[in-house]
Amino acid sequence: MKKCIVLLFLCSNLIVLGQTKKLTLTEAIELAKKNSPEYQAVLNQSQASYWKYRTYVAQFLPQFRLSATLPDYSKSITRITNDEGQDIFVNQNQSRIDGTLSIDQRIPFTGGNLSLNSQIQRIDRFGADENSNYSLTPFSVNYYQNSLFFNPYKWDRQIEPLKFEESKREFIERMEDISLSSCQRYFGLLTAQMRLKNSKKNLATQDTLLQIAKGRFEIGKIAENELLQMELGHLNSKNEVTTNTILLKRTSQNLARYLELKTEDIELFIPEKLVDFEVSVQTALDEATHNRKSVIEFRRRRLEAERNLAQIKGNNRLEINVNANFGLNKRAEDYDALFQDYDRQQRVSVRLGIPIFDWGVSKSERKMGEADLGLVETNIKQEQQAFEQEIYLHILNWSSKRDFLSTSEKAKEIAIKRYQITKERYILGKITITDLNLAQQEKDKAELEYLNSLENFWTDYYTLRRLTLYDFINNKRIEAENIITD
Repeated sequence: MKKCIVLLFLCSNLIVLGQTKKLTLTEAIELAKKNSPEYQAVLNQSQASYWKYRTYVAQFLPQFRLSATLPDYSKSITRITNDEGQDIFVNQNQSRIDGTLSIDQRIPFTGGNLSLNSQIQRIDRFGADENSNYSLTPFSVNYYQNSLFFNPYKWDRQIEPLKFEESKREFIERMEDISLSSCQRYFGLLTAQMRLKNSKKNLATQDTLLQIAKGRFEIGKIAENELLQMELGHLNSKNEVTTNTILLKRTSQNLARYLELKTEDIELFIPEKLVDFEVSVQTALDEATHNRKSVIEFRRRRLEAERNLAQIKGNNRLEINVNANFGLNKRAEDYDALFQDYDRQQRVSVRLGIPIFDWGVSKSERKMGEADLGLVETNIKQEQQAFEQEIYLHILNWSSKRDFLSTSEKAKEIAIKRYQITKERYILGKITITDLNLAQQEKDKAELEYLNSLENFWTDYYTLRRLTLYDFINNKRIEAENIITD
């Protein structure tokens, strides 16, 4: 029984592996957008950016925290300062228990931090003077601000949303990169299949023509040189079949692994030509400016350089740190007495730092920040020009691709027809084997050039989508899909 089950399992696997997978270009791209290693990498990066932004947003919400010490026991000799201001050593045998509930809130408009705390403590002394003490702070409000001249939260509120938007657009761009990569792998296998198909067809033709040539040679109609040339062509055809079989194996394995297919036996279909649509340079530039990640990246880099300069200026001016605290507290030896007649606690501190003379360090740092900002603006300007030029040149190139495709298709039809006529004339003995071989080579070349033109056409189409993030066939912007955040 177990042997039968194992046999059935192996047979089912062989059946699955032996099945031919039929794919169109669109289906291959959709599979790549779900299964390819590149998609998994893009998805992981997008998820990391999403949760990073969620963390940033959450940091401006109230943060609740409960902390406790349960307990802190110590028995040791400790140095203390007595009422007369003298340091003495005393024996301590005590246990401390405390609990604190705090609420922290960032203040984006000022750059400070506000916190509300509530704390209770108990200290138990052991030994001859055994007793207990309690301390309660029902509430304490504290505000701290590191600098009055630089507010990091104000800059974060401008930069972090841009980073998140940049990550979303990068996800779309990299998904279009997957489409482009899938297209190239698809046509790589399609070309290998056509090469093998042509080489097998040529080998079959060479077999037939070789038999005809042998018959003609026996009756003296052709010279031995022509027979030898035919035999050489037959051997070359065999070698081409072997070479193209290996190429097909390599390209099919490449595509199958990229798409996570269970079989490497893949049958591809030659994609049809796209419907006619016009693309103006201005439309492409407008869509790219609105949709591409680079536009957001330029703004983000400029803001980061401005933030760096503002921080340098803020740190090199008068330093003022503010810390204010207000609340109520109470200490007692009895727990019930903690909740009566609270004492008020308050504390305000303002710390000043005044730069007097630093040998030009502050000025140098400010000049460095200004130079960095100028460099960033110059680089952005150059990259923006290259960005626009790339789109402009691609649109010019795209407009000629359909003409090239039409011309190569016509050339393929002519070459095939010429080869058929030449083969018939050779069979009738009206032309030499050299003419037939030349017609065959031109036919194979025309078929491959048509397929190459078709590949360039589709590759340029997906490059156009990648450069603009716009679907010109359906006249809509390409949106992010399949972003799983959980």
